[in-house]
Amino acid sequence: MHRRQFLGGAMAASLLALAGPGRARAAAAARLLPPALRPGDTVGLVSPSSATDDRLKLQLAAEAMQALGFEVRAGEHYGNRRGHLAGSDADRAGDINRMFADPKVRALVCVRGGAGAARLLPLLDYALIRRNPKVLLGYSDITALHCAIQARTGLVTFHGPIGAGSWNRFVVDQFRRVFFERELLEYRNPPDDDADELVPRRNRTMTIRGGRARGRLLGGNLSVLVGLAGSPYLPAFDGAILFLEDVEEAPYRVDRMLTTLKLAGVLDRIAGFIFGQCTDCEPGAGYGSLTLEQILDDHVLPLGIPAYRGAQIGHLREQFIVPVGGQVEMDADAGTFRLLEPVFS
Repeated sequence: MHRRQFLGGAMAASLLALAGPGRARAAAAARLLPPALRPGDTVGLVSPSSATDDRLKLQLAAEAMQALGFEVRAGEHYGNRRGHLAGSDADRAGDINRMFADPKVRALVCVRGGAGAARLLPLLDYALIRRNPKVLLGYSDITALHCAIQARTGLVTFHGPIGAGSWNRFVVDQFRRVFFERELLEYRNPPDDDADELVPRRNRTMTIRGGRARGRLLGGNLSVLVGLAGSPYLPAFDGAILFLEDVEEAPYRVDRMLTTLKLAGVLDRIAGFIFGQCTDCEPGAGYGSLTLEQILDDHVLPLGIPAYRGAQIGHLREQFIVPVGGQVEMDADAGTFRLLEPVFS
């Protein structure tokens, strides 16, 4: 689920325009909550991004939803292919609009990420989505949908597993606690169960700057989010808790993207910062590369806000399901964050 989104000079100019006090930014949309889910509800499977390379993955996505107790309705074009994309932009966007319009469908689950969701943003019917709020679940490239829907409607959506991904015990437990039990979760990395180690080594969090902060939880995949900068599909980050993750990005690219968020004024407006996992983001061979730790220190420490890294968010087998737009409190010293309010109507 790898993306390459380079920002040109025109984009950089629009980013700098955002940083000024007279920037034309849409006000944060009023928060909108989706109805809760129950076993027996109908879930729609959609493919907003890349095509699925194996029909078995489509079958696995449907079987996972059925095993959770749902009826499944597949988007008309969810198994299509157009180059690397799961069909044309119009077809993919049409599937999403129809799922939101269908009164029998209670949730949309994205089959996979990859690339291409941002192409759909001008084609989505945000007035329709606002009138028919529903659960939307996915991560990675689905960040484009989370950001746009949050910016244009205020609907709380969910950054978490894709339909064709791993539905292991940890993920299923998260799903049931979030969607069925509607628990106000505290998100804490699971303990390292390796009895051979004197002190835990895995699933660790590291404090960048201690303290607590409250705010709306916004963010997702770093490269996808940065690709929306300068557009009307990036939500307002004033007072937000920003969470980020990525995969297969060289540290110099992570540095470039965080610099972009700084120049766009995003980092200066947030109240707290949570960095999940950057999977396969190690420096290359030789000299001249900052480490990811140094990059986060350079960009985040000067903000003077609570911040930590290592949360179970990202391209992981065991990942948190987090509400984009939900109100949370983070504790950077403990490496945790918790929901403060219900995220369902």
